[in-house]
Amino acid sequence: MSEDTVPLKTPPLQSARMVETIYGCKWSLTVFSLLANGVNRPGEMVRRVDGLTTKVLNDCLRKNQSFGIIKRIAYPEIPPRVEYEITPFGRKFIRILDDLEKLQEEIVAATKDSPQ
Repeated sequence: MSEDTVPLKTPPLQSARMVETIYGCKWSLTVFSLLANGVNRPGEMVRRVDGLTTKVLNDCLRKNQSFGIIKRIAYPEIPPRVEYEITPFGRKFIRILDDLEKLQEEIVAATKDSPQ
């Protein structure tokens, strides 16, 4: 390889897959918003969001937990109590999602301003 040669840059497959999966999940962004606003118990999440079922929420929470975006905290109480919180990695990941949302807003604004 000569000094003028640039190595092939490969896409970030894992993070791209994560973004795609999160945006593909109808509820993940809503769950992140709930957690950011202090709603961290599953029952309260279901009560706060019309159309969100316990089964769908549990699938969403499990998926985000497997990515390391949120963590589950189980308290040894009777009745059992479970809460979720955003991890430090999750905060970083959500900032990236927020940046993508801002980029989308800029694209939409630019499209409106440009002549057709």
